[in-house]
Amino acid sequence: MSLSLLSRHPISGRHVGSAATHVFPISPRVFRGSMSVWPARVSLDPHTLRFRVSAAARVGHLLHDAGATAAVLVGAYGLVLSFDNLSQRKLIQQSLSRKLVHILSGLLFMVSWPIFSTSTEARYFAALVPLVNCLRLVINGLSLVKDDGLIKSVTREGNPKELLRGPLYYVLMLILSALVFWRDSPVGVISLSMMCGGDGIADVIGRRFGSMKIFYNEKKSWAGSISMFVFGFLVSIGMLYFYSILGYYQLDWIETLQRVALVSLVATVVESLPITEVVDDNISVPLASMVAAYLSFGY
Repeated sequence: MSLSLLSRHPISGRHVGSAATHVFPISPRVFRGSMSVWPARVSLDPHTLRFRVSAAARVGHLLHDAGATAAVLVGAYGLVLSFDNLSQRKLIQQSLSRKLVHILSGLLFMVSWPIFSTSTEARYFAALVPLVNCLRLVINGLSLVKDDGLIKSVTREGNPKELLRGPLYYVLMLILSALVFWRDSPVGVISLSMMCGGDGIADVIGRRFGSMKIFYNEKKSWAGSISMFVFGFLVSIGMLYFYSILGYYQLDWIETLQRVALVSLVATVVESLPITEVVDDNISVPLASMVAAYLSFGY
């Protein structure tokens, strides 16, 4: 005697039978209690997926910018330390060491901007570098601590209070240019080039070859003013070219040369005026350059 199970196929309508010994096919999902051996697939809606990708990219940018900030800080500290060692060994004069730090610090800071990410927060990370130096200047200028290497490398007479004038204004201009203009506008690049390259080199040339004084300011020389115009112009063009080959600026070079020459002329005239006792060159030169460059380039 045999037992069989009969059922009608839902599509073909035929009777399908099986003996008691028939082995039924195993379902793709085998349950053990209430748990499935094969895990159910989890699907994400497009909005959630985009959010997770965006969050991962933001974290990547933050880590990138934090690393870039640390690297630039190390470089800035190493620059000052190097020239301090050179002046201590009497290889270069302290006045020349101070001016080389003035020239190179700002220019190397600008050159470092492209290593930061494309995020909107990148400029704030970059501004941390001069901000840290700003705090160092204030702390040492108020004699809360004493860093002899810093004082010797950036002051004229070794007086800590000098740190609260020219050097402090210098780093404040670096912060302003990074936060306001960044890599988006040639205005910040030009103004810092005039302050670092133009004004910095003008002081070196003026002290060495400045026997002929300007008639309206006996503290300034024709040699210094001419070098201010020439080197401010050349450094500005060099920095603009650097950023243009990296794709940040698309410039008409004939017009750019004319505009930069005009800005350089304005900066040179302002630097030559007898107003140093009222407004430091590290304020007047970059601010005048910013205004002239903004009016010339329009952005």
